[in-house]
Amino acid sequence: MKRTMMSLIGVAVALAAVSGVAAVAAPDGGAKEAPGSGTRLPVQRSALLCPAPTSSEVGETTYTAFAPKGAAAGADVKKGTAKLLPAGTVRDAGSGDDGKGGKKQDGKGGKDSGADSTGQTVAPRDTKPVVPLQEAGKPVTVTTDRSDAPALVGTADGTLAPGWTVQQTTSVAAGSGRGLLGLSCTTPDTTFWFPGVSTATDRQDYVHLTNPDSTPAVVDLELHGKDGSLTGSAGEDISVPPHTTVPVLLSTLTTSPTTNAALHVVAREGRVGAAVQASDTKLGSDWLPAAADPAPSVVLPGIPKDATSVRLVAIAPGESDADLKVQLATPTGLITPAGLESLHLKSGMTTAVDLKDITKGEAGSLVLTPSDGGSKAPVAAALRVTRGKGDKQEMAFIPATRPVEKRATAADNRDQGSTLSLVAPEKGKDAKVTVTASAGSGGGTPVSKTYTVKGGTSLDIAPPRPQGLKGGYALTVEPESGSGPVYAARMLARPQGGVPAFTVQPLPDDRGSVVVPTAGQDLSVLTD
Repeated sequence: MKRTMMSLIGVAVALAAVSGVAAVAAPDGGAKEAPGSGTRLPVQRSALLCPAPTSSEVGETTYTAFAPKGAAAGADVKKGTAKLLPAGTVRDAGSGDDGKGGKKQDGKGGKDSGADSTGQTVAPRDTKPVVPLQEAGKPVTVTTDRSDAPALVGTADGTLAPGWTVQQTTSVAAGSGRGLLGLSCTTPDTTFWFPGVSTATDRQDYVHLTNPDSTPAVVDLELHGKDGSLTGSAGEDISVPPHTTVPVLLSTLTTSPTTNAALHVVAREGRVGAAVQASDTKLGSDWLPAAADPAPSVVLPGIPKDATSVRLVAIAPGESDADLKVQLATPTGLITPAGLESLHLKSGMTTAVDLKDITKGEAGSLVLTPSDGGSKAPVAAALRVTRGKGDKQEMAFIPATRPVEKRATAADNRDQGSTLSLVAPEKGKDAKVTVTASAGSGGGTPVSKTYTVKGGTSLDIAPPRPQGLKGGYALTVEPESGSGPVYAARMLARPQGGVPAFTVQPLPDDRGSVVVPTAGQDLSVLTD
């Protein structure tokens, strides 16, 4: 009884402490949730990971960092810092690989040595911070043409933590990896799904695993194809040393070349950031970000109006099959693609559908929902989108993404070439959204504009730009409270010698704030 009593007292004290911290950290005028549910507070620390951009000698990468102004307002919130630091790279010791690929990294027995049993950890050439932010509301940019540019690991705290975003944009002028590659640097996690990867001979797909922490991470890689699992022990026990990145060529994980596969990354120890760099011999290259967590309904926003080919790859990763209704949200409403009223996904197996030029000259977004009376099994999905024709084609990827609940951010916008896609997938539930163009990295005055997206439609816009813009700028997307759900994506188009080079970044909610539960002392729990 005495031990139980002391334990309960400890719980009460801990809850009281949590309540006290929430009260102290709350910003002036902080948003209050419903009574008893808690208080929404800005996050006090965030982490981002950027993979090594390219090994090309004719590549140029621009990093753009941004934190929304006023996201952590309050007299008792410290000023904060935000910066990225170069990470080490694990190479295969016997291949002479340049760190951007190579043989499978088999981490068995290597966790304590700081590298895997067949590879070595190569320290970064320098340790200078990259794109450190000094203030919120104004982006910072830096450009490098180094072919050995390292992966980056960084954190932000204080006023710069909520909504901190870093965009990595790489232009490769020639070679099999030519094109425009864009990626919003990722947050660390323990599980990721990548539908749309390939181990076929015309593709080279590398998954980049980056460990932000001071302890090793152990990762399993699982490939799935149309007949189920493709991998055995080859993808198991991959060790990712602290503050280090490990690139793994997916075709080394299986003896069965597969065009439409899905990759599942699982960190059994620690956590990692993960992104797939895909290079096609004819269609250029781009980053494939992780899809949103599997769910019964998914939205893939931002198919450009001039898409010449769209391919859907989906998987039901659970134990049940999934039956889906396939719809395209257009500027005028939801339509069903001809010949694709429904889609059946077998558990653990990928299904690929060639949607061809589905948009027919009108920008749109794909909406997958459970069929009437069908299973509500969770699914993961992504699109490979192609623009151009013949030898002037370029590809990009659009994974399923989370809705924008409070705010989303797209960094690295220029004077021209950006298109913002907004979709409100539910009929009768309009979404009212405020889009703000930040100050430019070299100067300019922020501008905001409000848009209404009718329920069941998709809206493509040329986003507002700052007055007197100099340099690049960021866009923030903020739904009005009480409006319908909205999803967003941003396309960058930067033609290269007749090739319509482009990249698409989904804009999920930045999770810059969290609800802290209301806590208080209740001594009644101490009585019998």
